[in-house]
Amino acid sequence: MKGYPKLLFSYFEWMMALRYLRARRKEGLISVIAWFSLLGIALGVATLIIVMAVMNGFRQELLTRILGINGHLNIYGQTEQIHDFDTISQRIIKVDGVTNVIPIIEGQVMVTAHGVAQGSIVRGIRGKDLKKRKIITNNIKSGTLNSFKGTSAIIIGQRLAEKMKVKIGDQITLISPKGNTTAFGTMPRIQAYNLVATFQIGMYEYDSSFIFMPLPAAQVFFRYPNSINNLEVFVNNPDNAISIGYKISKKLKIGSRIRDWQSVNASFFNAIKVERNVMFLILTLIILVAAFNIISSLIMLVKDKGKDIAILRTLGVGRGSIMRIFFIAGASVGTIGTFIGFFIGISFTNNIESIRQFIQGLTGNDLFAAEIYFLSQLPAVVDPDEVFFVVLMGLSLSFLATLYPAWRATKIEPADALRYE
Repeated sequence: MKGYPKLLFSYFEWMMALRYLRARRKEGLISVIAWFSLLGIALGVATLIIVMAVMNGFRQELLTRILGINGHLNIYGQTEQIHDFDTISQRIIKVDGVTNVIPIIEGQVMVTAHGVAQGSIVRGIRGKDLKKRKIITNNIKSGTLNSFKGTSAIIIGQRLAEKMKVKIGDQITLISPKGNTTAFGTMPRIQAYNLVATFQIGMYEYDSSFIFMPLPAAQVFFRYPNSINNLEVFVNNPDNAISIGYKISKKLKIGSRIRDWQSVNASFFNAIKVERNVMFLILTLIILVAAFNIISSLIMLVKDKGKDIAILRTLGVGRGSIMRIFFIAGASVGTIGTFIGFFIGISFTNNIESIRQFIQGLTGNDLFAAEIYFLSQLPAVVDPDEVFFVVLMGLSLSFLATLYPAWRATKIEPADALRYE
């Protein structure tokens, strides 16, 4: 065998390895274990790709919506009110990295209509500034932003409108917890507003509890004459919000409180990160268990083929060839399983929303409740680097699993294996 050309010798190793993978009747158990190993690796790789894509989608969708509605930085004054806010905005806009500054009034209210009441957040904002919020302007469900002016117009989320059973032109009553002082005590401020538009950005929290009204109307309702309580700052790179916040603080030279989006939403995104890491570790165990199945099936195959190995050795096949034969046999199972899992994972991820809708229609159950998961659609974003890492991990574990059984095959001595033949 040593005189054979290298190419033919390589073909011989592949031929023997694939022949060992085709089980005969007495080797059926070994074949079943090998098939389960292939299935386990395929499911592990596919599930890992799907889960990582969904977690990435969650983070990106939530980040897009949170930063679309909220500023990257929020500036609050030393007191509850910020006066001369236009002058301050002009000073902030000159800071390197700042792209826009929007004065707003934010407050909590009780909103009621048709006998339904719930707590909501009101944001007073100028019409021209609201129209710059693409996440709002691109997701108007009914009405128009052209009517967003005066002191009696508001727009609300579509889910809130459905809950309140209101439509364009209906009146909605807002009740402020900060009331008016009278001779009979403090009375809550109550004001009715006309609904001029509804929006639906796809995030449950905002679609069901956010209300926008013109800044002059908010100044009257919340009693902020010629003042605001918050400056929203947008920067060119959200990841640089903290450093830009320091620059703004030095520029203003006043005791303003500045909060960046990362600190405001830290617990939220940290929870997603922890869940993502835990899911990665748990699903990696599936691939690891499948790799152990490869080890067990190959050890059984080596034991069953002991006499065949001995005959090959007597015909001149070297230890290296014997090791490569069993390495190819085990690695083939892992490689095929990994790439099957890769194609299943990518295909499932690219059609995940359609699959969810199909299963949801089939079972009649809501598989992705918006009030629980915050989003109205199941997001999935495939990260090529993560997919490459998952495939590489599947292949690596599969290859490592074959080394010990293949090494054991080289230790079989022909004389011992054929002694009783």
